[in-house]
Amino acid sequence: MIYFKLPFDERLHSVDEKNNKNPVNFYSYDGIHQVSFHGNIIEVNPAEPDHLSITSESLANDTTHFASETQEEYSKSLQQVIEVIKENNLPKLVYSRRKIFTDFTSIDFKESFKNLCLSYPNAFRYIFNDGQNAWMGAFSEVLGKFNKITHEFETMALAGTLPVSEEWSEKEIEEQKPVTTYIQEILRNYSNQIQQSETYDHISGNIKHLRTDFKTHIRPEDLDPLIQDLHPTPAVCGIPKDFCNENIRKYEKFPREFYAGYIKVETEDSILYFVNLRCARLYRDRVHVFVGGGITAQSNPEKEWVETELKSEAILKNLVISN
Repeated sequence: MIYFKLPFDERLHSVDEKNNKNPVNFYSYDGIHQVSFHGNIIEVNPAEPDHLSITSESLANDTTHFASETQEEYSKSLQQVIEVIKENNLPKLVYSRRKIFTDFTSIDFKESFKNLCLSYPNAFRYIFNDGQNAWMGAFSEVLGKFNKITHEFETMALAGTLPVSEEWSEKEIEEQKPVTTYIQEILRNYSNQIQQSETYDHISGNIKHLRTDFKTHIRPEDLDPLIQDLHPTPAVCGIPKDFCNENIRKYEKFPREFYAGYIKVETEDSILYFVNLRCARLYRDRVHVFVGGGITAQSNPEKEWVETELKSEAILKNLVISN
């Protein structure tokens, strides 16, 4: 079972399971795991009671035995990450953690998903339960958008995070620059004509990011290799990719699972790829919220902790709970 809404589109969609096509696919961060939904994409009436029937009782209990990092544990690990960044002169490395929420008896997922959709109209919003995995999320970073007719490909460089009311500092501006350069270099392997926008503010609920857009034309056969080159983006990994991935495995306390992976949605005219951030894994007795941040040599562990707390509100503030 999956329900989702596309960015700037309030129609509720699902998949009808009537054939072997895979129009919606979730890929884990490490590329090892995949959840696919078979059939045709259909529009459903959100007012019908049968839709969004996911309940706490339909979910599995959490048997992972994971515990949230304390701020002290997080800061200690983050200081080690900052030392790695300084020693290797890295422009950026993304470090993440889980916030495990248990303060509830049950959750009304239909209302929670409705809240999430209202809070993030510019995001890809979804909730699914395939019997083994149940996830919910909303994020607006586009890994790629390919037009099957014109062969136009679009992507974006997204980095830096602040509350909407605050002004950008050198830390966020410097964090975004290498992300833009990284995507430019990858796209040049597939096209010599690339359109690039000015960098501007990208609002996502209560926070904002710095964003630069790219457009080009590619051959259809180059789409899959291009997506593999782009993932994981510097927004979820760091630069250089392989070295940062090695240190993510070394210092992060938990596997990322589908967090920071990507979602592929294929329609009649387009193939869309969304980065899976601002998401949570759902259990009967717990909610695991995944949050992270781009770490640079100038990062402050206390401020980074506050940033991840702010990001966790993307999910937590929208949950409708019973105690």
